[in-house]
Amino acid sequence: MFCFEDATGPQGWMRRRDFLRAGFLGLGGLTLAEMLRQEARGAVTPNDAAVILLFVHGGPSHLETYDLKPDAPDEIRGPFRPISTNVPGIDICEHLPKHAEVAHRFSLIRSCTHDEADHFAGHRRFLSGFGKLKPGTGYESYHPQVGAVVNRLLYDQQPGLPPAVAVGGVVVNGPDYAAGVSEGYWSSVYRVPIVNGGLRDASLTVDPSRLGDRLALRQGFDRLRRGLEASGTMDAIDGFNHKAVEILTTGKAQQAFDLTQEDPRIRDRYGDGYGQEVLTAVRLVQAGVRFVTVRAPGSGVGTKAYDWDDHAVNWDLLGAMHARLPKYDHIVSTLINDLYDRGLDRRVLLVVTGEFGRTPRLENQNGRIGRDHWPSAMSILMAGGGIKTGQVIGATDKIGARPSQRPLDPIDILATIYRHLGIDPQLHIPDPAGRPIALSHGKPIAELY
Repeated sequence: MFCFEDATGPQGWMRRRDFLRAGFLGLGGLTLAEMLRQEARGAVTPNDAAVILLFVHGGPSHLETYDLKPDAPDEIRGPFRPISTNVPGIDICEHLPKHAEVAHRFSLIRSCTHDEADHFAGHRRFLSGFGKLKPGTGYESYHPQVGAVVNRLLYDQQPGLPPAVAVGGVVVNGPDYAAGVSEGYWSSVYRVPIVNGGLRDASLTVDPSRLGDRLALRQGFDRLRRGLEASGTMDAIDGFNHKAVEILTTGKAQQAFDLTQEDPRIRDRYGDGYGQEVLTAVRLVQAGVRFVTVRAPGSGVGTKAYDWDDHAVNWDLLGAMHARLPKYDHIVSTLINDLYDRGLDRRVLLVVTGEFGRTPRLENQNGRIGRDHWPSAMSILMAGGGIKTGQVIGATDKIGARPSQRPLDPIDILATIYRHLGIDPQLHIPDPAGRPIALSHGKPIAELY
């Protein structure tokens, strides 16, 4: 992969012959410079579009959020009632009143369905299109997930910024990675960096197990650039290689993370907790990052519901929803309005989703209620991105068990994301055996356009 002289040696930076032989970033036969050439040939349509993925780890219940069934039997319908929104015909949970005020600015998909009921298999299935596990890992996706795809294909869109970033996205009860970051069978060069903690104070803490090598390399690249420029070697590298160097040797990200540059009223509007991480995501896409994932955790206020995995054996769904929905309602509606206020409502697509929904039938245990994992039906919110809003796409049956209209697969969500970013969803890239694998076998959701 990267080839450096010993940093303690007299030069401390990559030998020119290694630099040119490796093409800067070796990718098992496909270098970064070659990827930039491929984009110039039209494999990717250049644009400035971006995506924020607000990932609701644990599997949020569609029956308590966006797809209530008030006429179903008691053991199905749950404790909450629907309320009307500002769009006639769209009803949502009574504990999402701020959503109800901005329903004209989002679309709901109520008919997404897939086949993976395990949390991290659900992550893999939803964010790569495949459920296969990477050998030798407990959770990782064998196939590259969407963030890694963006890292690989959109390197040269904004010099000085990574194409994809995960903000505060470490899953609390799983491995040290966030949704959508896995590079799968590709080079680890494409793994999405995860940043955590201290964002309100503009300090930046990077997960050392995932980005420590890049930070060490950054120092090497700084020395490399100085050496190349001093020797005139940069002039000998073609424009694509020069762009590849520029991506890792200029620095703009820190400004995007500096929330002190925001109007304090906007910072206060988002509130504390993951509201500040969502605001950071907005600043990153505004600066030019193309794909940012943020985790929407559960709430620890009055409940131990740290995520959305609402089994009765874990905690009481009723108490957990009462604790978390007001904050979730506030942050999502604030984010939607902020995208419009900043004029980003066409450029930035917001996707709010978990890995699956919850079972129609309620569990009961020692006076607590809950629901089990249920990939057969789930709801997804989408906003911005220039999509058609104020609509519901698809429907589930009378108990919310399975789609009754317009069934959609996670691969269709992926295809929609790729389309927005200017990436051909049907672009085929070889797997380790040389077999061409499409980024998504789905189709962009026509009703959104």
